[in-house]
Amino acid sequence: MRIGLVCPYSLTVPGGVQAQVLGLARTLRVLGVEARVLAPCDGPPPDPGVTPLGESVPTASNGSFAPLAPDPAAQLRTIRALRDEAFDVLHVHEPLAPGPTMTTLLFRNAPMVGTFHRAGDSAAYAIARPGVRWLAKRLDIRCAVSKDARATAERALGGTYELLFNGIEVERFGKATPAPSTGPTIFFIGRHEERKGLAVLLDALRHLPSDVTVWVGGTGPQTEALRARHGGDPRIEWLGRVSDDEVAARMRGADVFCAPSLHGESFGIVLLEAMAAGAVVVASALDGYANVATDGVDALLTPPGDSDALAVALRAALGDGSLRARLVAAAEQRAQEFSMVRLAEAYVTRYERLIHPA
Repeated sequence: MRIGLVCPYSLTVPGGVQAQVLGLARTLRVLGVEARVLAPCDGPPPDPGVTPLGESVPTASNGSFAPLAPDPAAQLRTIRALRDEAFDVLHVHEPLAPGPTMTTLLFRNAPMVGTFHRAGDSAAYAIARPGVRWLAKRLDIRCAVSKDARATAERALGGTYELLFNGIEVERFGKATPAPSTGPTIFFIGRHEERKGLAVLLDALRHLPSDVTVWVGGTGPQTEALRARHGGDPRIEWLGRVSDDEVAARMRGADVFCAPSLHGESFGIVLLEAMAAGAVVVASALDGYANVATDGVDALLTPPGDSDALAVALRAALGDGSLRARLVAAAEQRAQEFSMVRLAEAYVTRYERLIHPA
């Protein structure tokens, strides 16, 4: 069985969809499935099982910037790869994003599974609704990673969607070597933009003790302004862009993982990764995060944008040992429910359904 996983986003730019595609491909190979990823790359491919399709262009999307590759050269490389590889099934992530995934729908030389990740209305879907609905009909099986993502796709495209939550490579996070820390430590990773809420976390530091360290991973349009505003705070360590392995190590080494996003999160995959790594999760009470985390059971969830409430939760997570132990134990069990192996096995049954129809 040869499976081609197509991702519209550059694999050398950190992102949730990219991590899902790469993790799923690795796990499929462990299960004995030939899996190859086709995607843009701004630099050397992060995995030997990747066919790079060219460089990306930052494109405004959903309150963020998506690293897409809509140029003709990338589409020609996509068509050539699809023709040369002769996949049994094509698995297209974010099928209607401009670039390689949309080209794959148009070229279509094998049965196709489409996985929809996006949550929230799309102006592009609304403007091009007849065209995108026609393209979506070229998918044999449609999947969505969350209830919000399914609702978004149903509104824009019609059709029916199988709900398959995202997965995590549990052992990669649970067995990572912890990054060393010298005291109570909070870890943030994400693009430095308004919707990710880093400014809210940094504002909450007003209420936290002097011995706390905050590891801030990632970069973005707010980086310079935030560093100018908080650069004098010795508790903050600005990490810049970090590799996937370092993210796992930081999650293992931190006491708390903080995800203070304001909106636009369809699924809390990063929360699950932190749970698997043994960090206490303190996050915003968003519908997307509620897919995986329950306040007071396996995480602490606070109102989005409320830095005072966030500070209260962070102090509790850092200072109450019994609370921390209870949350970590429940979170580790929760993470197991979203094992990437389970997700890969679920997709394999769908691939087989298309290769050997009843």
